[in-house]
Amino acid sequence: MRITYYGHACFGARIAGKDVLFDPFITQNELARSVDVKAVPADYILVSHGHFDHLADAADIARRTGATLISNYEVVTWFGKQGLEKTHSLNQGGGFSFEFGRVKFVNAVHSSSLPDGTYGGNPGGFLIESGEGNFYYAGDTALTQDMKLIGESTRLNFAVLPIGDNFTMGIQDAIRAADFVHCDHVLGVHYNTFPPIRIDSQAAVAQFKAARKQLHLVSPGQSMDL
Repeated sequence: MRITYYGHACFGARIAGKDVLFDPFITQNELARSVDVKAVPADYILVSHGHFDHLADAADIARRTGATLISNYEVVTWFGKQGLEKTHSLNQGGGFSFEFGRVKFVNAVHSSSLPDGTYGGNPGGFLIESGEGNFYYAGDTALTQDMKLIGESTRLNFAVLPIGDNFTMGIQDAIRAADFVHCDHVLGVHYNTFPPIRIDSQAAVAQFKAARKQLHLVSPGQSMDL
């Protein structure tokens, strides 16, 4: 599966001929200056929770591309008030089959408020199952025992996990999360964007290697197959 990283926690996956974009935060991210937001493709936009660093560019990209926005009920309702009509709301434990595959909204331990201060509903992550492979995007979260349920139910090709610490899991908890979901390939996200979440990248890769796992750290705008 072709994955393109756009910085922070934003990435795109090309699945069954559709472009699925996660948590778009590009124009306000200084580390993503090389990314032309007007060229980012999207047929679907998945938003894990209401914080600005996960949805700042979602409305503009959705209007430009005609993408369907998928998130929890509160986030979807908020975007609806901004004029977005192509939306689909999910809630914890619920899933729905789209053109590219099935999306299940799973638990995340975090907070969620929208940029204007209104309630953002419960934060979450996404379990994606498709004919081209399965993956788990944890969203912003602490380590949680609920991750074990994913490992028990679904064979994953890779997991997308936050590794920056401070606001989310750090390296050691992300390694444990990879164990919980039975996955040896991890795309690291939510690191280096702000001072509190800066990491030693070489040390992080080495720690995953010592645990017999591979941590993929990708520059904004770079693509890879997972």
